[in-house]
Amino acid sequence: MNTIIGRKKEQQLLEEYYHSDKAEFVVVCGRRRVGKTFLIRECYRDKFAFYLSGAENATKAAQLKNFNVAINTYSGYPYPAVTDWQDAFLQLQHYIENKTAKEKIVLFFDELPWLDNKKSGFLSAFEYFWNTFASANRNILLIACGSATSWIVSKIINSRGGLHNRVTRQIFLEPFTLHETEQFLQSRNIAMKRIQIIECYMIMGGIPYYLEQIDRTTGLSQNIDNLFFTKNGILRNEFPRLFSSLFKHSEIYVKIIKALGKKNKGLTRDEIIRITKIANGGRLSKMLEELELCGFIRIDDSFNNKKKNRLYQLTDFYSMFYLNFIDSKKNTAGNYWVNIADSSTYKAWCGFSFEKLCVAHLPQIRRKLGISGVLSFTSSWRYFNEDSGAQIDLLIDRKDNVINVCEMKYAQKEYLITKRDDESFRNKIALFQEDTKTRKTIHLTLISTFGAKRNEYWGDIQSEVTMNDLFES
Repeated sequence: MNTIIGRKKEQQLLEEYYHSDKAEFVVVCGRRRVGKTFLIRECYRDKFAFYLSGAENATKAAQLKNFNVAINTYSGYPYPAVTDWQDAFLQLQHYIENKTAKEKIVLFFDELPWLDNKKSGFLSAFEYFWNTFASANRNILLIACGSATSWIVSKIINSRGGLHNRVTRQIFLEPFTLHETEQFLQSRNIAMKRIQIIECYMIMGGIPYYLEQIDRTTGLSQNIDNLFFTKNGILRNEFPRLFSSLFKHSEIYVKIIKALGKKNKGLTRDEIIRITKIANGGRLSKMLEELELCGFIRIDDSFNNKKKNRLYQLTDFYSMFYLNFIDSKKNTAGNYWVNIADSSTYKAWCGFSFEKLCVAHLPQIRRKLGISGVLSFTSSWRYFNEDSGAQIDLLIDRKDNVINVCEMKYAQKEYLITKRDDESFRNKIALFQEDTKTRKTIHLTLISTFGAKRNEYWGDIQSEVTMNDLFES
């Protein structure tokens, strides 16, 4: 397990499952490229009794051929080729029944959704195998994994059929935090200052596969140009592959993602319907739920809990970067990223991406504020009328009668609070108090890269969080 960066909680859980005294059916899901397969392989290196990975867009016959190769390899027995999954699982049962191992028998089915292609009969055979055989054998540890989180949830975790309530354990693998990203880069001898890691994170998120593509012999800007802005850049065309591999009729999901990508603060459900022309109803609800489950969007609840004010926000950093700088752009050749650094487009992107980065590190913010043990809720607030308007993107509403009004500012040096900033802060807080009628104490919190420069306006800041705080484990 020493080769795994971070993932301490997940490693501990997988170790516990291996030593369980009952049959375990473990589901591991998470966004594509987040490192699910790597984690399981490293944790159970030499412990697999059987390992099969689904092949994308492969036929039933091709998947069964792969099964035959796998079972013959692991069993050492020449099982004949089969033409249906029921016979395949009977072979797997026969193989397990003839094993004499006293330790857990680890069965790993990777990219499970790809195995269940149209009319394959895979899922019903899989259900039958677990229900009639595997679940009664306390030595079996069955692991199902897949990037298509929505399929995993609907067909396995929330199954209404033969797998209803059969999953014994669930792990949702999140992207790396800033702390884990820094560890990962250091493990590959990639030297970056923390402000560069922040920029890298706002482009790639904490996705290990993307981070693996960084060439340590060149600087960050050149890496970005090579990976995203050259004709054959390995991450230039990741966006369409990302969604087509996860969703059937992926073009509709992409339409939602692109709509959200044009509105950094987020869209209400009604606004999504108006922009995308997708009909209101259960189908839209299902797509939004699936995008949330896969980690691409989040639902930002309003402070006053008005459902109509709920905002759907794009939170996948790679998608945000792609839509801002690559999608529909033609003139991106030659040192594009280096040359764009002083543009208004770049500065605006840094601002809203840093806000998303902060929201992705709420545990670190709470820890810095000393409220990790205090029950709190996060939300946003919007207020608009004919005369004025204001928006607060991050509120931390605490049970100790304090509300942290968080202002998030990206800068390459200490942030200078101007008279205009000060007036804006005061106006927001006054409107917030008037609109919500809250009696709680308001603490103005500044979250920035290098902290705030001390001047005549700095004194109104009750608490500060810097990027170093965001890097805490």
